[in-house]
Parts: sequence; structure tokens; C-alpha cells
Amino acid sequence: MKNPRFFVMPIVVGVIVAILTIQWLTLEQKEATPQVVLVEQQTATSARSLGPVSYADAVDRAQPSVVNIYTSKIITRAYNPFYDDPVFKRFFGLNSPPRRQRMQSSLGSGVIVSPSGYVLTNNHVIADADEIKVALSDGREAFASIVGTDPETDLAVLFIEIPDLPSIVLAKRENVRVGDVVLAIGNPYGVGQTVTKGIVSALGRHQTGLSSFVDFIQTDAAINPGNSGGALINALGELVGINTGIFTKTGGSQGIGFAIPVSLAKSVLMEIVQHGAVIRGWLGIEPQVLNEQLAKSLGVPNIPGLLVSGIFKNGPAHIAGVQPGDIITMLDGKLITDPKEAMNLISSKRPKEQVKIGILRQGKEYDIVATVGERPVPN
Repeated sequence: MKNPRFFVMPIVVGVIVAILTIQWLTLEQKEATPQVVLVEQQTATSARSLGPVSYADAVDRAQPSVVNIYTSKIITRAYNPFYDDPVFKRFFGLNSPPRRQRMQSSLGSGVIVSPSGYVLTNNHVIADADEIKVALSDGREAFASIVGTDPETDLAVLFIEIPDLPSIVLAKRENVRVGDVVLAIGNPYGVGQTVTKGIVSALGRHQTGLSSFVDFIQTDAAINPGNSGGALINALGELVGINTGIFTKTGGSQGIGFAIPVSLAKSVLMEIVQHGAVIRGWLGIEPQVLNEQLAKSLGVPNIPGLLVSGIFKNGPAHIAGVQPGDIITMLDGKLITDPKEAMNLISSKRPKEQVKIGILRQGKEYDIVATVGERPVPN
């Protein structure tokens, strides 16, 4: 009888060879196939269903503090447009042509920001108004007085005397992010208080032509005529901005609206309440970005900075010795390359404060100390 090992050994060797072959094939397949790691949902409930299905609570918190604003002004004009023509008046001997008066009305919105009676709105809503009436959502009405205006940010502060005023909660600017849900509350076209929903489309918009000092919040929440001065709130009912303007080719909302951030609106409010106006610093220069093409045409070094293209005679910079053609490189030790950044830095200073200006003039560096003046009120 043959030895059993004679039969067992080939079987063992065959099994080992088979295992090694399978492992080799498996390894080769793994190396040839890309590995895709996916993180899949582990629970049966979709996260999407956890989002809010209603913003009624946010509206309930904010809506009582959003008001409708009705303004009126008296328009005086001649009965006939020819009466205002100098030739016509001289020919017919009309020294004082007959005139008629009519009342012109407009509407907008506002936000009660203090239970003591302060209301924020847009300057263009109440500009040149002879009479301003504020209507609350609970039906109460009152005539408003103007505490102060700031045309450069298009903000105005009104005061009304009504007891037990509801006031809105102010959000923190740093908590506002692109993609946040926002609601616009106002009185579009005079149809009555209306709420529209959208998101924060962008932050820091300043290429709008609406203001030199505002980095606007952009939103696609519908904003229409009459919404100006109203509230832009977050999903918690907190004020994140004052609705101000829209980009439109038709006159109606096209999904590009702009609101003044609440942080800026708050600072303007406090300035107006304390001083009656917003006081900003001013140097009296006209800066221009120095780029390669401009530097080459002027024959000056192409360095980061601002070219002084104009200067106001007897203004703070002129008195300090700044000259047209100077290149401003530093302000208070900070590198300056953007005119808006320079304007914001100067305007944040109080009149009579000093600012150190680093300039390059004819290839030489100078440090000039200027005393900041008060920015003139725009006409």
C-alpha cells in the first residue's frame, strides 16, 4: 500500500497554489480599479425635511416694528408753463404770474429701532417732504419729525411720539453669511405691508452707484418701489439691513436688491441722535489708483499706491503740503492701494485728529502729518 502522504501532498500544494492565485488576482483587480469612498446617509430622515417650513414666527417678531411712511410736499407752479418763460413774461408784462399749488404724495417704509420713538428709513423716502406720517401695523398713526439725515449713506432718522412702541432686534453683522435666508418687509406700491423671501446673494457690494460709503448686502428677496427704508430680516426675525435700492431695467424687482447693513445703520443712527448729523473726517484730495499704464505715461515708478490727481485749495491736505502728482503709499503706517479704503480710513477719523501720510515725490519719500477736517455736506 502506498504512503498516504503520496496522495495528500499534491492536494495541499494545489490548495496553496489556488489560494495564492486568487489573492494575486484580487490584488491586481484592486490596483486596476479606482477606489471611490462615499459618505452616504445613515438615517432614514432627510436633513432637508428638518428645515423650516414656515417663517411666520420670524415675521411675527419683526413685522410690528416695520412701518409705512407717507410723505407729502407742496408743489407750486405757474398755471401755464409759458408764464415761467422770461420772454413771455416781459412781452405780456407779467411780473408775478398766477401760480397754483398742489400736494405731491409718495410712500416708503421704515423700521422702529428704539421703543423711545426712533425710526430708521432711507433719506430718499423723506427728502424735501413738508409732511411725514408714520403708520404702524396695529393701525396707529403719527406725524414724524426729522432728527437728521445722511445723504451719503441714504439714511434718515425720524422721531414719533407713540406709547408702547414695538422695536426690532438688531442682528450682528458678523453672523450674516451668503446663503442665509432673509425676508424683506415693506409697503411695495402702497398695496400694504408685504413679506418676500430670498437669500443673501452677496456681501460687500459697493459697485452699485448708490453710495460711496456703503458695502451693501445683496439679496434676491423681491424689493419694489415702496419697500425703500423697510426691514431685511433673518430667519430669527432680527434686522440685518435696511432695504434701499434695486438693479432693474423694468422698474420692478429682477432679483438684485441692496440693503444697508445693520452695523452701518446703527452707527449712523447713533451719530445722528448724538450730533444731529454724521461727522466724517476729510483731507480734500482726489485719489486715483496708480496702475502700470498710468505710471508709464507719467514717468513715475509703478508702485502700490494712490496718485493725487487733484487737491482742494486750502483743504487739510493742501495746508499740510500734499501736492498734485504725489503718490500716497501709506496712511497711518498702513499700505494704501484702494481709494475707497483710503476714504473710509480718513472718514472714520474725527475732525482735528491727525493722520500721517507717506508719499513718494520725484523719487523721494516723505512723511507728512495732516490735521483732518470735517467732510463737507454734499449738495
